[in-house]
Amino acid sequence: MAAANGKFPLQFTIPSDKSALHEVHKRIMDEVERHHYGEQSSFAIRLALEEGLMNAVKHGNKLDPTKTVHVEAKVTAKQTEIVIEDQGAGFDRKHVPDPCAEENLLKCSGRGLLLMEAYMDKIQYTHGGRRVKMIKKNDAA
Repeated sequence: MAAANGKFPLQFTIPSDKSALHEVHKRIMDEVERHHYGEQSSFAIRLALEEGLMNAVKHGNKLDPTKTVHVEAKVTAKQTEIVIEDQGAGFDRKHVPDPCAEENLLKCSGRGLLLMEAYMDKIQYTHGGRRVKMIKKNDAA
């Protein structure tokens, strides 16, 4: 885990292993709770963070143990900003199949990006799709 800087007090560099996600998720959600986020905002952050982390490890880095995921988070009373970056090949959001299309409705995966985009206030993909920045305002503020 990396040291914090001024802009992002919480910083983590974790291996591409699903078991490494729990601690990052817990630390960020502890900060959300500490800042007294409303139930809806807290749920949205929890879900989007879980999906974003899993996407980075599973789809971005393809569970490659030699690759890492870097996570930065800044939680204030007004909003939470999370940046997740993997070392994978990246992706183009326009080419991800629509999970609401009839041919995809019964598939077991493919809804993570849609959920992240639906629950967060702002989502931005950069670095060729290797980095996602998510922002959620505190509905209790």
